Amino acid sequence: MGKIYSVLGLMSGTSMDGIDASIIKSDGETQYEAVFNKYFEYNEDLYHNLINLRDRIINSQDLKTYERDIKSLEKEITLFHADVVQKVLIEAKIDIDYIGFHGQTIFHNASEKISKQLGDANLLSQLTKKKIVYSFRQNDLKNGGQGAPLTPIFHQLITRENKINLPACIINIGGITNMTIITSLDCNDLKSQDIGPGNCLIDDWIRKKTKKKYDEEGEIAKRGVTSEIILNQAIDNFKSKKILSYDVKDFNLNFVRGLSLEDGASTLTDFTAKIIGITLLDVFSSFHEKKLKVLICGGGRKNLNLIESIKKNTLNKLVIEIIDEYGVDGDFVESQAFAFLAIRSYLKLNISFPQTTACISPCSGGILIKNF
Repeated sequence: MGKIYSVLGLMSGTSMDGIDASIIKSDGETQYEAVFNKYFEYNEDLYHNLINLRDRIINSQDLKTYERDIKSLEKEITLFHADVVQKVLIEAKIDIDYIGFHGQTIFHNASEKISKQLGDANLLSQLTKKKIVYSFRQNDLKNGGQGAPLTPIFHQLITRENKINLPACIINIGGITNMTIITSLDCNDLKSQDIGPGNCLIDDWIRKKTKKKYDEEGEIAKRGVTSEIILNQAIDNFKSKKILSYDVKDFNLNFVRGLSLEDGASTLTDFTAKIIGITLLDVFSSFHEKKLKVLICGGGRKNLNLIESIKKNTLNKLVIEIIDEYGVDGDFVESQAFAFLAIRSYLKLNISFPQTTACISPCSGGILIKNF
């Protein structure tokens, strides 16, 4: 066993509603312990400014067009992260070795080798007086990868630490849904991919139609009736896409525009669930008689209507469970993952693999900076 590091992971996902902060203790390889988890919600102005900026950035050229707005908001979000770090360190009373800083993604296009996260690591290091590991995706993109998903190596560790029988599949339903298939404890056996939308379409619909940020427990969708014609057409259109990693910009609400709030929410929920279900059944078919356990993490697991729809779309052929049932807090898997990836980056260990991101060969990632 190598040295145990204490690292703070900071993650803000595509919901753009706040920061998940986690401290883990780990050797970066075979052991980890989560010792602190807390969520910090963005204030309303920051939340709306982030959503509005992301909505304006349609292509990579827009990164230059809105450069001034991006820099201004980047400073604001970095100051927010610095405040979170100070609060965490006071509350946790743990001396950390460094911070894994993901930043806030506003644009991702693997074909252009661009993944833009808001966050000034130099400023964060200066303000917190801590070493920062950041820019996790760029090296993978340079090596022919998609820059995502990066969490599979941590998902594998979760199965090891919690003695979860293999084969297993961990699905993270954030704004985008991604999955990791774990068949052994060999990193080279890991397989992963983005599946399609997670919460992004449902959340966007709710934001546009109400003053709410999301459909709590899927209650709005539950009151609606899915348009089967629209749903089937949307599924057919989705199947024609050949994308390995997704950005929320890859999806839009055009196909449900004429529906009521409730019917639109129901159709979008079933659309999301059907895509997840089709992929899972395809994966399941390769395991023949083996029972594949599917563990769901991320904010989407709280949408009970979505989870029931996923189960219905997999014809009850899979064991679908919430990851919390194994003592893992499903809200903080990604923030813990980026703390773990920061350790692996520091140790120059690989964080992505040909079967997880389609990179040419296994590679490390992340940049370590000290600015104090």
